[in-house]
Amino acid sequence: MTLNTNDFQNRVNDWLVKAFGHATSVDKAERNHRFLEEALELVQALGCTAEDAHMLVEYTFGRKVGEPKQEMGGVVLTLSALATANNLDIGSCSEAELERAYTYIEKIRAKQAAKPDNSPLPQ
Repeated sequence: MTLNTNDFQNRVNDWLVKAFGHATSVDKAERNHRFLEEALELVQALGCTAEDAHMLVEYTFGRKVGEPKQEMGGVVLTLSALATANNLDIGSCSEAELERAYTYIEKIRAKQAAKPDNSPLPQ
């Protein structure tokens, strides 16, 4: 499946606003935390250990801070490579998850409401 990234990003933003409201949808710290959580869940599902993840956190945060546009490109490139190595299709997986997310809006809102303020943890 071909994924039109601009269209998909717009549709994800529409979902975010419906699920969380505008303020949360553009909260940079919240988006950072949720992205990191999902990335960790993905690599955990593919066999990465907590020990390896902790080593990579130390390694990464011990280096100079990168430039966001270049790092975003790196995320997309490495996600594509990871998908290929695991016989996963980014387009199909992305569309299926967005469709599933729409069915969980009320559950997501309840989880968000129960979350501690200013915490990176989801609940």
